[in-house]
Amino acid sequence: MRPACCNGIVHLNPYGQDAVCLMADLANSPPTSLDDLVKRCLDAGFVMDMPVVEEDLTVTLDLVDRWCEIVDTSDEKRRAELVNRLLAETAAHPRLTDHGGTGWHVHYRDQGLPLGKVLRALGAVGTALHLAGRGMSRLGRCAREGCGLVYVDVSRGGRQRYCSPRCSNRDAVRRHRARRAPGVA
Repeated sequence: MRPACCNGIVHLNPYGQDAVCLMADLANSPPTSLDDLVKRCLDAGFVMDMPVVEEDLTVTLDLVDRWCEIVDTSDEKRRAELVNRLLAETAAHPRLTDHGGTGWHVHYRDQGLPLGKVLRALGAVGTALHLAGRGMSRLGRCAREGCGLVYVDVSRGGRQRYCSPRCSNRDAVRRHRARRAPGVA
C-alpha cells in the first residue's frame, strides 16, 4: 500500500516519488510510536533490512519537522538550500543492492544504518529527485482554509493546490456559494 498521494499515478521516478510521498504521509500524520513508524514504512513498501532502534522515532520526528520547512518555503533557492543540508548530513556512496534477490536497484545510504537514518537519507534524496525532476514548486500545503495538509504534486500539469479531490471540491463549493451570496457582484 502506498501513501494516498501516489495512488494511480505513473511512476516517473519511483525512488524519489515513493520516498517523498512517505515523507508527506509522516508529516500529515506523525508516527506515535516506533511500532507505528515501522508499520507505516512496511505499508509504504520498505524492505526492512536495517536495524530498528529506540532513537529512530525521535530521529524521524526531527526529520519530519525539518522536511516541513522545505514544504513551507516557496522560495526555490531556500528550498534547495534546505534539501542540500539534509543531503549533506546523509552523504554516502550510492551502491547496488538486491536485498538478497528482490531485484537490483541503487541505495543512497550506507549499509547497517538504523531506520531513522535510512529515512533521513531516503527523504533527502527522494525530495531532491522529486523537486529536480518535476519542479521546485511540486510540494505544498493544501489551499483549502483550515486544512493545511502537505501534498506532493505528481500531477501532469504541476498545478496541484489541494491535498485531495475532496478538499478541492469543498473549496470550489465554498467559492461558488460566496459568489452567489446576496450582495456579492
